[in-house]
Amino acid sequence: MTQHGRKYIEALSQADREEMHSVSEAVDLVKQLSRAKFDETVELAVRLGVDPRKADQIVRGTLSLPSGTGRDVRVAVFAAGEKATEARNAGADVVGADDLVARVANEGFLEFDVAIATPDLMGQVGTLGRILGPRGLMPNPKTGTVTMDVGKAVSEFKAGRVEYRTDKVGNIHVPVGKVSFSKAQLLGNIHAVLDELVRVKPAAAKGRYIRSVTLSSTMGPGIKIDPSRAREVEEEELVSV
Repeated sequence: MTQHGRKYIEALSQADREEMHSVSEAVDLVKQLSRAKFDETVELAVRLGVDPRKADQIVRGTLSLPSGTGRDVRVAVFAAGEKATEARNAGADVVGADDLVARVANEGFLEFDVAIATPDLMGQVGTLGRILGPRGLMPNPKTGTVTMDVGKAVSEFKAGRVEYRTDKVGNIHVPVGKVSFSKAQLLGNIHAVLDELVRVKPAAAKGRYIRSVTLSSTMGPGIKIDPSRAREVEEEELVSV
């Protein structure tokens, strides 16, 4: 049974876990209930009405958040020659070709949050599938992480581009900022994610698409958002954004 700390229990006592809120109300509550001594990450969890077991219903991709994530994203790039230089100049944290492949395979090196590769190196990077795949680090053309334009990809991920993908039961978890972000920044990021998920809705998905939406901070309780109101932009938001 999960044991929660005093601050979490205190925050939980001030939030009704079953009450449905607007996005604006949820942001206010998450900021209000933050108790940690560090700047907590704010995460949006969305349950989609899809069957991820079917290839045509997997929802995945990347998007750039208007206000970034507030995180220092560590980027590794599998590239050689000019493309390796381009990646370093763009700010990549780790760059290599067969040497980086060997480092991951033999030493278990995984000190990065995003992996990018040029197409010519995917034959070697593909051998790392069992290591990178389960951690969501495998480069993929669909998410823009297999590309010849490595400089642009590195810059975008460093600036706040995030990757999303349905898990085995249809949930998507996306960081949308920090508790220290202004309300307007968090609202802008949240709406960007929700709009993106609707944009990429699989044609094969039937019935209600957005089943549930929850907003939470790293150490705080989940605040439920009414799915039917999730994409509504209230007048106060238009003024503040």
